[in-house]
Amino acid sequence: MAGSSDGPCNLQPFLDRVESLVARHALGPPGAYARWTRPNPSGPPDLGLNPYGCADAVNLLYTLGKLPRAPEERSAWIDTLQGLQDPDDGFFREATHHSIHTTAHCVAALELLDAGPLHPLRGLAPLREPRAMEAFLDALDWPRNPWLESHRGAGLYAALVLVGDVDAAWEERYFAWLAREVDPPTGLLRRGCVSQTPEDQPLLFPHLAGTFHYLFNFEHARRDLPHPAALVETCLRIFEKELFPFSRFVGFAEIDWVYCLTRSLRRCDHRAAEAHRALATFAERHVAFLASLDPDTDDGLDDLHALFGTLCALAELQAVLGGRLGSDRPLRLVLDRRPFI
Repeated sequence: MAGSSDGPCNLQPFLDRVESLVARHALGPPGAYARWTRPNPSGPPDLGLNPYGCADAVNLLYTLGKLPRAPEERSAWIDTLQGLQDPDDGFFREATHHSIHTTAHCVAALELLDAGPLHPLRGLAPLREPRAMEAFLDALDWPRNPWLESHRGAGLYAALVLVGDVDAAWEERYFAWLAREVDPPTGLLRRGCVSQTPEDQPLLFPHLAGTFHYLFNFEHARRDLPHPAALVETCLRIFEKELFPFSRFVGFAEIDWVYCLTRSLRRCDHRAAEAHRALATFAERHVAFLASLDPDTDDGLDDLHALFGTLCALAELQAVLGGRLGSDRPLRLVLDRRPFI
């Protein structure tokens, strides 16, 4: 992936590798994919049909513009993914994530195929009552585990909205609760849970990663983002002070940071020139890191879910950096079509 800050970088060699990696995970029947092709130290020894393997094959090929178009093949992909749903409670399940995350992720992948789940989301039905939803959000572990807990708080919205189980009044209550809880000094969720002391600065990134999950819901609903200038400031602080080890592994951390910064910049011009320089520097470093990886040995590249997170970051960076990141066809960020990753 040649290129530098003085000229464009060609992403196509890496994107071709991504397409080959997706094909490597195929199990035979249309739409049937493993998440891993070899045992992963950070995951269960699951090399068979997997909800994240199937959903992220859809996500990755959509991002590349390579989803199958033939109606018969698309129908088979839909059948495979729908078949992973529990018919009793409507949840999709997998060992590494909470069932709300897995459900939202699979429902969102089905949306890219112009489809939905086969069975009602009965397990989430109690949270369709606004007061129960607000109590659910309030009870999440915002101080100690904002990143993982956001999988539930954001996934609840995505799953229910995508299947049409809640109305505008429910959405209004959801976003009003979140907007009240944004921390004004940092732009992060949740007010009162984000420490500003120097020794707690490394904890800023987990709060940002949690905030990212709610931010893409705000974006999907075309809602104003509270305190965008503060969020820009927080993103730049994390980057400038190296409060998180970016570009050390394949995963979602990069899209969390990039998206929070780029979508905040859409709503304000706070330190805009510095922010764009940071994004350009970040992109150059991250692309170089990805080019250095060996797909035959790197565990992150072998994980279709982690690989999807990395491709999302490239899609958002390509959209905001003009011609700096080239490819044969523009990457398409799934979040611009529907919420949740």
